[in-house]
Amino acid sequence: MTQLRRMLPSSNALFVFEAAARCGSFTRAAAELNVTQPAVSRMLGRLESHLGVRLFDRSAAGIVLTEDGLSLYRRIAEGFRGIEAAIREIEVKRTGTETVTLSLSTAFTTHWLMPRINRLQKEFPSVDLRFQLIAGPLHGPVDDVDLGMRFVDGGDAGHETSLVMREIMLPICSPAYLERQKATGDGNTIISLAGSDPAWPDAFEDLRDDRAGPRSTLSFSDYAIVVQAALLGQGIALGWVTVSSHWLGTGALVPAASSLMCTGRLCQLVHSRARPMRTAVAEIRDWIIAQTRSDVGALDALYPELGIGAAAF
Repeated sequence: MTQLRRMLPSSNALFVFEAAARCGSFTRAAAELNVTQPAVSRMLGRLESHLGVRLFDRSAAGIVLTEDGLSLYRRIAEGFRGIEAAIREIEVKRTGTETVTLSLSTAFTTHWLMPRINRLQKEFPSVDLRFQLIAGPLHGPVDDVDLGMRFVDGGDAGHETSLVMREIMLPICSPAYLERQKATGDGNTIISLAGSDPAWPDAFEDLRDDRAGPRSTLSFSDYAIVVQAALLGQGIALGWVTVSSHWLGTGALVPAASSLMCTGRLCQLVHSRARPMRTAVAEIRDWIIAQTRSDVGALDALYPELGIGAAAF
């Protein structure tokens, strides 16, 4: 260990290098480490000078690990994972509590997970949950979390996946909004996610008839707010079944059309193969999937004409 200290300009260089290599960006590494981008660049320049090799190829398009950089990153990442696992074991022995980190959308967390969080905590009383929340489309690496919900085709060399359900959507609104529209005959208010196709209502025959007047629109950048607006009776939203199944099951939201939209994309729970799959992580993954399948079964019973179950799996 004494020799290792002599081989490095600073032990902090290992953390800076690992963050830059994992993030693929000095800027993102700086944000994660709460330092400036020039500070990251200087530290890595010192490390490269000290070792006498280039660790990154730099260009206007970004940074790429060299062969030497990739070799060093693999060893450092392996070492950090071992240290993290040891610290987790110490924490579990000391506190009797295990931490599981989930990377989810704010919408899924707000409208699917929160209504059943007490049930989850009762099921796993010795697990502390931590969340990495994503307001926009689900994206980004899952290397620093235990599970991430993503729309991906399947596993690869670095990740294993478990199917939650296929991506299916249908127009949703509150029962009060539906009754009000029937009574007044006014044009619909369409609630949309910013950046989505504004013409999505035209995909549903039930929403194409504009005889009652022109549509008005509301647009939000966070899908959690889109669903909340629909719950409050402000209009019709395009409902992802993964997010809205709880409210559809309770009757707080109802289908506003008689058909589904199926994209072919797969909603999966993704786990990095570089992180050992702990028992608690696997059990929470299986719990989420089982709860989703239970939701779909309930919706099939409520709305058999929609064929949600056949489309979802």
